[in-house]
Amino acid sequence: MIKFFLMVNKQGQTRLSRYYEHVEINKRTMLEADVIKNCLSRSKDQCSFVEYKDFKLVYRQYAALFIVVGINETENEMAVYELIHNFVEVLDKYFSRVIMFNLDRVHIILDEMVLNGCIVETNRNRILAPLFVLDKVAE
Repeated sequence: MIKFFLMVNKQGQTRLSRYYEHVEINKRTMLEADVIKNCLSRSKDQCSFVEYKDFKLVYRQYAALFIVVGINETENEMAVYELIHNFVEVLDKYFSRVIMFNLDRVHIILDEMVLNGCIVETNRNRILAPLFVLDKVAE
């Protein structure tokens, strides 16, 4: 099961966070700071899977953006690693400009892909269908 999903820039600032189990706000801040420090300090030659406390971290770097996913011990690390890549491909397919101004759309994409910490959809066309409907209504 996925515990949380983070998008972080190289400066360590969280750009998007989604938690799939309850974590208090002050603990989220400490958790994010520690997770970011752990992932950003690793070299490109090191594995993208990190044992951390009672769960694992799976992360990928895309230019100046890190995507970090916290998972429990039963989740498949490679499946989550590919989920991250699929998520980025969906973002690339949908957005033609900077995504940070459209965080509501990014949340919709993530919600279409992950529900209650479980991967539910990976097909790009099905993931983007609700957004295309919203775009059509907005015109």
